[in-house]
Amino acid sequence: MSRSHLRLAGVSLIAALALALAGCGSSSKSNKTTTTSGGAAASGTVSVTSFTSDFSAMAQLKSVAAKGKGKIAVLLPDTQSSARYVSFDAPYLQKAFQAAGLSSSDFQIQNAQGSASTMQTQAEAAITNGASVILVDPLDSGSGAAIEANAASKGVKTIDYDRLTLNGSSTYYVSFNNVNVGRMIGQGFVDCVQAWSVQKPQVLVMNGDPTDNNASLFSQGYHQVLDPLFSNGTYTKVAEPAGTWDNQKALTIFQQQYQAHPNINAVVAPNDGVANSVISGLKNLQLPPKKVPTTGQDATLQGLQNILANYQCMTVYKPIYVEAQAAAALALYIRAGEAPPSTLVNGASDNKKTQVPSVLLTPITVTTQNMGSTVVKDNFVSKTDLCAGQYASACSAAGI
Repeated sequence: MSRSHLRLAGVSLIAALALALAGCGSSSKSNKTTTTSGGAAASGTVSVTSFTSDFSAMAQLKSVAAKGKGKIAVLLPDTQSSARYVSFDAPYLQKAFQAAGLSSSDFQIQNAQGSASTMQTQAEAAITNGASVILVDPLDSGSGAAIEANAASKGVKTIDYDRLTLNGSSTYYVSFNNVNVGRMIGQGFVDCVQAWSVQKPQVLVMNGDPTDNNASLFSQGYHQVLDPLFSNGTYTKVAEPAGTWDNQKALTIFQQQYQAHPNINAVVAPNDGVANSVISGLKNLQLPPKKVPTTGQDATLQGLQNILANYQCMTVYKPIYVEAQAAAALALYIRAGEAPPSTLVNGASDNKKTQVPSVLLTPITVTTQNMGSTVVKDNFVSKTDLCAGQYASACSAAGI
């Protein structure tokens, strides 16, 4: 996620880049590598480079799983901000737990359907039903911190999954390097403005929901790339309205901004959902492909097809099967009373209260040039779905 609210161009790429980015956290204070201490030595060892699409690394943790006590609860936020939670996170987490030897009675995966109060109720029920570890992807930091404080008061450990809870009390955090995701969006925008020969770029900057810490990190990243270009006059920032992950609201915001600023000829969008809202607005205005560069994130089917159709420049692919396995591994170590190895916990992230030991994973920029060797190769999307109907010729041209 985007939310949102991070399939690979080969696991070797993640291996190399994840180690290179081991010191990069999710804020200016999050760039420290952390070696976790305390607890018994881990009996099964995995690293950030271990996790492949066949989930074979999880079998190395069967001895850890066998030592564990209590249940593992997973609290996912919604189905609106991104389809990933239902299509990928939930099934991948289930597969990871089962590959490590857990039975269905040892874990529970739930979705709050966009309601913070529902997530709070789910957390309380999980604790009552014997959870010893909770993975939480909070809808906002306030409600997430309340869940974590309640869990801590009852001796239950928490892990921030995908989204860091500001002022929270989680034991660990696992996500992609979200500032780097933002930098990729920014650089992809710059590359596309040049490739599409946009003259005197008049840029609308769209952001994610301000209550989502990830949205702030994405924005931090693309502003690091774009602000120097705004400052020296290469680009003009026309507007940067309040952000949202609601795609219908994003469409309304874009339409209002374009009506007020018809000179807009380039748009920074923080994920594929917002990008598609912008593209819908552009199509309503009968603007042709390859006219107004738009960026994205999440490598959704719609986003990838928008790239093939030359309405969107790029997206950021976050191999969720890697994130799910990393989170499951952390949960298994905690459940067993063991310290995760330093090969897995490779950084720290500032939650404004403390430095949270973190697993920071590596995202991948996707364009037509590498779509086939990343998201298609990893079966993140099927070639049949991607290349259906009007997209068949574009897929062929891209070598897919």
